[in-house]
Amino acid sequence: MSSTETPLKRAAPAPEAAERTREPRRKGVRVPAFALNLIALVAGVGLWAWLASLGVQALPGPAAVAGRAGELIADGTLAEDSLASLRRVLTGFALGTLLAVPVGFLMGWYPVARGLLEPYVQFFRTVPPLAMIPLAIVLLGIGELPKIFVIFLAAFLSSVVAAFQGVVGVDRTLIDAARVLGARDGTIFLKVVVPASAPFILVGMRIGLGSAWGTLVAAELIAAQEGLGFRMQNAQLYYDLPTIFVGLITIGLLGLLMDRLLLLAERRLTCWQETR
Repeated sequence: MSSTETPLKRAAPAPEAAERTREPRRKGVRVPAFALNLIALVAGVGLWAWLASLGVQALPGPAAVAGRAGELIADGTLAEDSLASLRRVLTGFALGTLLAVPVGFLMGWYPVARGLLEPYVQFFRTVPPLAMIPLAIVLLGIGELPKIFVIFLAAFLSSVVAAFQGVVGVDRTLIDAARVLGARDGTIFLKVVVPASAPFILVGMRIGLGSAWGTLVAAELIAAQEGLGFRMQNAQLYYDLPTIFVGLITIGLLGLLMDRLLLLAERRLTCWQETR
């Protein structure tokens, strides 16, 4: 009589044994972003104080700059200059963004508009906005208009390309699916293209805001009587380095605050997007 042998099955390893056989994962220590920012700030101020103590090109130390800032705050000069510069930057940035978004959408959605507008956009993108200052003075005079125009141009040229890329980068599958469901072009544009382009638009706004602040000092060369850029240029004539540093730090802080606000809006409006 023949007997059949049944193969023995190996028992599955216990969960504990299987866990031990896995390669251990390294867990990194997560440091809060605020703590990293604070560390970087303290390190930067410390390096600044150390360089000032060495007498590097008569560099004023943090204490001297803080003292000068206190004087400018006490007499109201810093507040007046900050408000004047904020007004110019916000006006130019708002006008530039309001024009850049529809122009970018037109270029991305309609090939005819792209063919007509893209050469001009690309041409003026290669011309620095600061190079337009002499022309702005001749055509617009020496009032507030040429200052705002130069800032507007810087913000517009930075934002329009981002809006255009947002439209052309929309997933074609989404557009085709909407058309299959019977949606018209207007509905597709409002319900598909605009939401999908929102991250690009907001990034373009952040870049445009940086360009607006970067153009401010040169824009306030145009016969300004107040403003952070004007105050810095006036201080340059008297080699008043602490005042120059106060202006630089104030511009940086205002720009950083506005950028954080835009970043917060970006996270709220694009919460559906996966980010790291």
